[in-house]
Amino acid sequence: KERLKVVVPISLMLIFVLLYLNFGRFMESLIVMLSLPMALVGGVWMIYYLDYELSVAVAVGFIALAGVAAEIGVLVLVYTGQVYQRRLQAGEIQSKRDILEVATEGITGRIRPIMMTVISTIGGLLPILVGHGTGSEVMKRIAAPMVGGMVTATVLTVIVIPAMYALVLEYRFKKLASL
Repeated sequence: KERLKVVVPISLMLIFVLLYLNFGRFMESLIVMLSLPMALVGGVWMIYYLDYELSVAVAVGFIALAGVAAEIGVLVLVYTGQVYQRRLQAGEIQSKRDILEVATEGITGRIRPIMMTVISTIGGLLPILVGHGTGSEVMKRIAAPMVGGMVTATVLTVIVIPAMYALVLEYRFKKLASL
């Protein structure tokens, strides 16, 4: 438990730093980091449902879940940002409605890769979650938070992240238009 008190914050800080280095902006990094609590909710529900205690293996599962949830969030933000820049340069953004269309196009253009990531992750972890044998008790505790968290992380990624990013893009557009 003492090591987890150090490892978990360092892992989250490392994820944030990598996100910041990727985006070069604080707000995009923060949006992706805000997706992590929603992913954790599904992991906690799964741990509760399976009646597992918090352990090092469970914590490792949560750390892995944080990485995958961040990856999916990055996928949405990068593609939506590209759509925004393309439309802005073409002069196609004039109103809030245009920005909402950007967010919609951003998520619809990435729904297949998101679902492929989620399905392959859950599909790869299900045999571990239901398996028996040597080491299975530890492996189940690593897989459980990831399976539960992938479900809620997907919902968040498809609904909440595009909405939050649309607000950020709207603010930037208004700021740009006022110059």
